[in-house]
Amino acid sequence: MDSLEGLRSLEEIRQVKYRSLRCVDLKLWDEIGDVFTEDADLDYGTVAYGKPLQIAGRPGIVAFFRTKLGPDTLTSHSAGQPEITVDGDSVSTHRATGIWQVRDTVLATRHRMLITGAAFHHDRYERGADGRWRVAGTRCVRNYEALVSLDDLPSFKLTAVLDGLLDGQVPDGRDLGTPGTWDGRVGGPLPSLVTQQ
Repeated sequence: MDSLEGLRSLEEIRQVKYRSLRCVDLKLWDEIGDVFTEDADLDYGTVAYGKPLQIAGRPGIVAFFRTKLGPDTLTSHSAGQPEITVDGDSVSTHRATGIWQVRDTVLATRHRMLITGAAFHHDRYERGADGRWRVAGTRCVRNYEALVSLDDLPSFKLTAVLDGLLDGQVPDGRDLGTPGTWDGRVGGPLPSLVTQQ
């Protein structure tokens, strides 16, 4: 592959990986679909949902994120140390693979659980007819996953959440209720986790 085109592909692949994690953490469900190919598949090495998690197809992936990672589930993902290989030797190359070290934290407020872990993501990428790289598949191999009940952490208090909202206010000033009566909407107070300063 031409060195300039190869470097361009590597950077575009890095960007699509980072975008996928940002969309998950910021709950950008309308945006995340374009990160994946139409027939993408996910295979996560976790039993947090009772069995290994496997999802096929862009609509299924977006639906999973939308329903399982709603406003009562706060997430943080970071990825680094990419090992990316672009197949082929010309601009017409349409496939690549990558391995990423990924760390994640999930604060599941409804279940009062904190989940943290480390993994390697083994990704496949495809360049579409529009010239953009997308994730065609991810297989997650866990180094470890740890769970702790927030009930076991009496000193735990949540001092900031997505959009910085703690007191029942949404950005336009509407009141979503008093703390402790969280109704599940983004921006609302989290049940029994938020402490007022």
